[in-house]
Amino acid sequence: MGAFDDLLAANEEFSATFTDSELTGTAARGLAVVTCMDSRIDPLGLFGLKAGDAKILRNAGARVTDDVLRTLVLAVYLLGVNRVLVMPHTDCGMSKATDDDVHKLAAERGVDTRSLEFHTVPDQSAALRHDLTRIRTSPFLPNGLSVGGAVYDVRTGKILPVEV
Repeated sequence: MGAFDDLLAANEEFSATFTDSELTGTAARGLAVVTCMDSRIDPLGLFGLKAGDAKILRNAGARVTDDVLRTLVLAVYLLGVNRVLVMPHTDCGMSKATDDDVHKLAAERGVDTRSLEFHTVPDQSAALRHDLTRIRTSPFLPNGLSVGGAVYDVRTGKILPVEV
């Protein structure tokens, strides 16, 4: 069996009843969610959204990196986004290691990752405040953009809004 055979088989089933061909690339609800890549998070489901409602940007730690900022600019000016929610989560692996830890783990396997910044999160609250400020003060995004933060609790499924 190939490494992706299970996915190809599942896609055959999915595509047999696919009904979203009318969707456009715009965010129907004007929302972008920046969240972590953690597989315990279902960003559409936890907000009662469906395909086409929002732009979902995922990376390790839900950090607003240069690439996320670039993607938000595209989402705002091309794809109908007028509000952004940054949503890290509890029990995040990025808060349990440092960049040096990751570099050392990779080095043990013969890989030099020192040219990469992993944006580990020693203080999740401070990182979230920093990232919200980064979006709000970006010269590339409009002044009227609504920006909010919340922490998703992976044990309860609830989000806890964060005021900055």
